[in-house]
Amino acid sequence: MDLSAVAQWLLVAVCGVAGLSCLARAVRSAAARRAGAGGEAVMALGMATMAVPAAVLPPPRWAWAGYAAVFGAAAARALWRMAMGMGRGPGRYAHHLVGSVAMVYMAVPVAAPAAVAGAAHHAGHAGGGLPAVTGALLAYHAVWALRAGTRLVPPEAQPVEAQAVEAQAVDAPRPLALPAAGRGAGHVAVTGGGREADASGVVQACRIVTAVAMVAMLGAG
Repeated sequence: MDLSAVAQWLLVAVCGVAGLSCLARAVRSAAARRAGAGGEAVMALGMATMAVPAAVLPPPRWAWAGYAAVFGAAAARALWRMAMGMGRGPGRYAHHLVGSVAMVYMAVPVAAPAAVAGAAHHAGHAGGGLPAVTGALLAYHAVWALRAGTRLVPPEAQPVEAQAVEAQAVDAPRPLALPAAGRGAGHVAVTGGGREADASGVVQACRIVTAVAMVAMLGAG
């Protein structure tokens, strides 16, 4: 069953805002680029354009082949970076690889010559795919979104014993330690760490948005 027009426009809005946020961070911040904001921006904006109702803005015939080519290249890049051991671990690139493969999987049936007549169906229609593959991709993104969402919940209060130990550690006298290059250098280090954490948070939020949107688009196939 195709997505309703309201659901499609909701996907356009949510994915568009997430993609533009990541794109703006990637342009302004090197920390955001290191966190993968550029790739997440491409993913979210691609999903936003795929979700535009065809009844309002019919996509050109080459659009679906373009989606397949762009995200096929993104999948190859993620696979190459995983093989080369680049970045902060394979997890981020593995998730980006699965997401890119899912985008290609949704675009290829519509891009095929036999499906051109049905291109007026909703964006991301996966009805021409294999049910087992669709189910596996849907389950992966659903589980990933749930796990990532639970990590955003603040941890529960510490036990009383742990709080007492922590209080003793705080009250204990500490030796005076001055930064080697003066107060300014220490301040810059803290600021840099804060920027890294902020950039990672924005990128992680964008990943959660695209994972939830992927579940909606695959589930509507």
